[in-house]
Amino acid sequence: MSLAIRVIPCLDVHDGRVVKGVNFLNLRDAGDPVELAAAYGRAGADELVFLDISASSEGRATTFDMVRRTAETVFIPLAVGGGVRSVEDVDTLLRTGADKVGINTGAITRPAVIDEIAHRFGNQVLVLSLDARREAGQPSGFGVTTHGGRQAAGLDAIAWVKEATERGAGEILLNSMDADGTTDGFDVEMIAAVKAVVDVPVIASGGAGTVDHFVAAAQAGADAVLAASVFHYGTLSIAEVKAGLAQAGFPVR
Repeated sequence: MSLAIRVIPCLDVHDGRVVKGVNFLNLRDAGDPVELAAAYGRAGADELVFLDISASSEGRATTFDMVRRTAETVFIPLAVGGGVRSVEDVDTLLRTGADKVGINTGAITRPAVIDEIAHRFGNQVLVLSLDARREAGQPSGFGVTTHGGRQAAGLDAIAWVKEATERGAGEILLNSMDADGTTDGFDVEMIAAVKAVVDVPVIASGGAGTVDHFVAAAQAGADAVLAASVFHYGTLSIAEVKAGLAQAGFPVR
């Protein structure tokens, strides 16, 4: 019996509000994070991901408060990312109510932080957030980006994800920067390429527009499927996505 495919709404939080754009540009307000989180909890979401996209020092205080309030309201796993650079950052977020913590730029800057976090808290806590895109110059054809997809990190995405899991990342949040916010479908080739080199769960992100897109991501090997705008703006419900996955033969909760 394979594990159920998890369906995860993602809340991109900027200055205490949920926002959504296309390729991280032209952000639109999508509501209050705690209210949205509670609504998703009632709607059958398996987990929630908060990404603090303005993780400045003031944004941090906002985020801690928001995570605390959400953890008090919602009883499904909560993963939080944005601006995480140290064991101390992870410790604070876990104490505030997060169940998992996502790291991206901090790990690229100093890969040893992955080992430190996994050693201290266990790898089940650590999600490597990977913003990748097609990049002709990289051996695998996929490159890593930072700063919301705006800067190339000069790293091959497949080599990096392998190193990160070997160091102790327990899960991969794979976000296709080419597909982000387009609603044209997940990058199934990228999902398959990452799944081929890791033995930890992979969450597919970026590009969801229809139920069939979620099914295609699961068929490519995704262990969980994540979306933002299609859920926030009511294009699809979590129940519809789960029904589509179940119909395609995937176990859901």
